This record gives sequence, C-alpha cells and structure tokens, in this order.
Amino acid sequence: MKKIISIALVIMGSLILLYAKNIKPVKLQNNAVKEISVTQLYQMIEEKDFILVNVHVPYEGEIPQTDTFIPYNKIENHFNELPAKNQKIVLYCRSDRMSTVAANTLAKAGYSNLYNLKGGMKAWKAAGYQLIDNHTPIE
Repeated sequence: MKKIISIALVIMGSLILLYAKNIKPVKLQNNAVKEISVTQLYQMIEEKDFILVNVHVPYEGEIPQTDTFIPYNKIENHFNELPAKNQKIVLYCRSDRMSTVAANTLAKAGYSNLYNLKGGMKAWKAAGYQLIDNHTPIE
C-alpha cells in the first residue's frame, strides 16, 4: 500500500512540475516599454510630466496622483482617455502582471513612451510608500 501511495505521489508531483513548467510569466515585448522601480516612480512623481494609469482589476487601491483607472484587459477600448501616442504613460497594477499585458497592448497600438512599474503596488507598499483607497491610507 505504501508503495502505491509513493508511486501516486511521484506521478502527481511530476504532473504538477510539468504543468508549472508550461506557465510562463508575461514579458514586455517591445522596446517602447521601459520597466521602472518604485524609487524611480517616486522621483518621477515629484516632477510629474506623465499620465499615471492603474490597470488593476478589481480595484485594490492606488498610488497617490493616479490620473485614471482603465482595466488592463479593456485598455484598447479606452485609447481616447490616453494622451498622444508619443506622450509619457506610466502603467501599474498590483504586481505588474496586468500592467505588462496593458503595456504590450499599447505598444502594439503604436504608443512609444510607456513605463511599467516593476512589482506594482506590492513593491510600492513594500518600499514604504503610501497606497490610498478612496483617499484613506491602506495599512
């Protein structure tokens, strides 16, 4: 009986590893998109010359001075809410997965001055910067 359980565990573990191996993180596909750190974004906000877009769904808070919220998977329906294709746009989400998808979508549509916050709101908060939710700090 122990041998059967051991074999079953090995098979299940192999299947899990095989499945996990096929899951790939989303990567930036274009040089039009630059990854920035939370420190870089914090410094950029001091002399804000860009639009800051939260693309995370569902809403889980925001970085101060966020200009707009556009769901990452519907960004192509909201080009009219964005500046000209050569203007600076910074995208973020909770972890940077959704913002990477949105950045790739915008780059394919011809936007050429895109920035993606590496690590998203998680990294922002971990660095000690404030997140807000309806203008109330998130602890």
